[in-house]
Amino acid sequence: MQLTDTTPVHLIHVDPDVNMARLYGIELQPTLFGEVSVLRTWGRIGTNGQAMMVTYVDETQATEALQKLERQKRRRGYVPVGE
Repeated sequence: MQLTDTTPVHLIHVDPDVNMARLYGIELQPTLFGEVSVLRTWGRIGTNGQAMMVTYVDETQATEALQKLERQKRRRGYVPVGE
């Protein structure tokens, strides 16, 4: 399975007043069985953090999940790396 051009999303939320420096990453990965997984990684910047993978039947569902997660994080103050 070839994924369309879905760029991995890397977001950060830094607030020195409360000693917060967090990273959140979301990307799509194909599985061996023709499904698509959404891989989420998060944690404090500079640490190993945590990861979670959720598998969807097709790329459309996975892309919708990725976009929904990105909207949620942006509402909470996360911004793309480099902004």
